[in-house]
Amino acid sequence: MAKVEINSRRQAIPPGIWALGFVSLLMDISSEMIHALLPIYMVTALGTSVLAVGMIEGIAESTASITKVFSGALSDWLGKRKLLTVLGYGLAALTKPVFPLATSLNWLVTARFVDRVGKGIRGAPRDALIADIAPPHLRGASFGLRQSLDTAGAFIGPLMAIGFMWLTADHFQTVFWIAVVPAFLAVGLLVVAVKEPDRPKELRRVRMPLRRDELRRLGAGYWWVVGIATVFTLARFSEAFLVLRAQSVGFPIALIPIILVLMNIAYSLSAYPVGVLADRVNRLVLLAIGLVFLVVADLFLAFSSDFVGVVVGAVLWGLHMGFTQGLLATLVADTAPAELRGTAFGMFNLTTGVALLAASLIAGVLWDLAGPQATFVAGAAFALVTLAGLWPVRRTILAGS
Repeated sequence: MAKVEINSRRQAIPPGIWALGFVSLLMDISSEMIHALLPIYMVTALGTSVLAVGMIEGIAESTASITKVFSGALSDWLGKRKLLTVLGYGLAALTKPVFPLATSLNWLVTARFVDRVGKGIRGAPRDALIADIAPPHLRGASFGLRQSLDTAGAFIGPLMAIGFMWLTADHFQTVFWIAVVPAFLAVGLLVVAVKEPDRPKELRRVRMPLRRDELRRLGAGYWWVVGIATVFTLARFSEAFLVLRAQSVGFPIALIPIILVLMNIAYSLSAYPVGVLADRVNRLVLLAIGLVFLVVADLFLAFSSDFVGVVVGAVLWGLHMGFTQGLLATLVADTAPAELRGTAFGMFNLTTGVALLAASLIAGVLWDLAGPQATFVAGAAFALVTLAGLWPVRRTILAGS
């Protein structure tokens, strides 16, 4: 019965949601093919320091988080989502040929920066567009489907990069050129296959989405979702620490990427079924289950000293992502007024982006001072705090839905 239910929900999801999911899949394949190789290329081919690589990545991701706020608010002001979504994906696609053509670090830095600006521009309007297109009774399944397809690209891309590096005898530029193709296919699919629904005539026009009185209109339920997600994000620091943990227990260097592949497979396979469930049962219960998965994953990663324990921890980490990321987006769509959805997703992404940066810094300090065990135990503690915080605010969140 469960399989029949999932299949029927899949068939009922509007074509525009499917198209946005495959747009995410194609762009993620392109980006991850490049990003999986870029740090190595920068260090070995261009002589860049590891510190410079870290600074470039940090600045790029921070730029994306900040841009999301303004693009989301702009989509509310315009009353249009697709235009900004196309602009964001288009910028990302246009940067892709720069990577094989670049002859200096400056070109790569510029391309990476513009790529992240594109990500920032498209993120909040795209999520708001999904909420606009999806019927309310299929909202969880719609966000879950897009998240599942997006995450599939996160492991297909690196696997394709590995395969093409082997076929081309480690010729970086050739692999970078191959990565250009899915990026432009993504933009073409978005332009042709995604139709923006007409704005309801009764929907209030928003002139200054980032003004205090407009932000207040988002409501207590929405702001509690943001607060819960922020504390939760402190518990789920960068997946780079999974890689470091694998290395610390003696994984062969050549096999270490398998950890992220397994994590993303678990994430991709769970996100859509959880989204379907979210349309039928209490969403906060599913979020709580995801937090429990994170606690158990952290404990495995903290106290395991062998290959099997770290693999189990990585798979559980992927399951916690599948149970929570699409669900949090659904809760934002549930609690935010329709005319302010772009602003709501922008503020949500900014807050959680800053929290992820803080979480990774805290994790790194704990790792240096007390070792990996302290890092993952702290992650479990933040997850338990988030879990405890769900209970007292559950009615406020559900009332805002």
